[in-house]
Amino acid sequence: MDINQLDTPSLLLDLDIMEANLRRIDRFAKQQGISWRPHIKTHKSVEIARRQIASGAAGITVAKVSEAEVMARAGIDNILIAYPLASSTKLARVAALMPIATMILTVDSAEQAQHIQDFFGQLGKAIDVWIKVDSGLRRCGVAPGEHTLELARYVSRCPNLRLKGLFTHAGHSYAASSYEQIRDIGEYEGRCIVESAELCEKNGIPIEVRSVGSTPTYTFSGQVPGITEVRPGNAVFYDAIQVGLGVAAYEQCALSLVSTVVSVKQGERLVLDTGSKSLSLDQGAHGNATVRGFGHVIGHPELVIARLSEEHGVVQLEGETKLGLLDRVRIIPNHACTVANLFDHYLVVREGQVVDKWKVDARGCVQ
Repeated sequence: MDINQLDTPSLLLDLDIMEANLRRIDRFAKQQGISWRPHIKTHKSVEIARRQIASGAAGITVAKVSEAEVMARAGIDNILIAYPLASSTKLARVAALMPIATMILTVDSAEQAQHIQDFFGQLGKAIDVWIKVDSGLRRCGVAPGEHTLELARYVSRCPNLRLKGLFTHAGHSYAASSYEQIRDIGEYEGRCIVESAELCEKNGIPIEVRSVGSTPTYTFSGQVPGITEVRPGNAVFYDAIQVGLGVAAYEQCALSLVSTVVSVKQGERLVLDTGSKSLSLDQGAHGNATVRGFGHVIGHPELVIARLSEEHGVVQLEGETKLGLLDRVRIIPNHACTVANLFDHYLVVREGQVVDKWKVDARGCVQ
């Protein structure tokens, strides 16, 4: 089916572009002699996770236990939960997955580590853990250096916890004002993990995995000697925010929405059938201000999606347009991750033709 025959709004995934993005990540990892573990919160799709593994990924990263459940039950067998878990309810769900997948938990405090130790100690099971290090985002994570060493010592004394790695996420790179600043953030991201790992090892605590990577920074942090893994998530698709940061070009953005003009106010505005329930209100995390409006309308620089209500995208005209009622446009979302979570399926396209339909399997998995 030609994309022009689709009902709208529809979520399109350009397979050629996505495959090129996956090859780019894998090529970088191979050049550095490291592994990659993509964050699937971007796409929440079993099919895409399988393709990432087939393209060379060593495993996957998830944010929530419910995402891990979907992926493990689909046969993905190496999963990092990059989120601090402590409740017995969630830990029980993780334990239930251990017969079918290698599960890795993350800690950023001794109190949290003790909760995990108490739970798995009662079960008589051991589980791998990584320590989350704060490389500047000021969200979760322990400070690098001596504070990381102190927590590593504590975890090492927990008989049911196997300390295997340190990891960080330089999400504050999304607030960077220049590509040079992203580079500096990424290089520090890598150094703080390597230096913290070396400090642990000097004190007799081996650190097997040194993992880094937001999409903006992974090509910098991944080049720091001693890093063993990168975890880009958004890089499978890219989006308008990544373009604004200078990390990608619009031609590398695999995800788009096809939308229809449903109302025209001549010389003033258009209205599209893509509102906040399909484009989302996301204009960037952590202070990012690199985008205008609520998505990039491909091939129409005169259009700015100025405001969204639930089902309407109100487009401000900044020049003459030939678009009229029932004409169609394609929109690159500001933030691919939030938009993917709004749809049940991707319509997979090659050269303008729909060739497949993939479920967004972990849509709504927020627990």
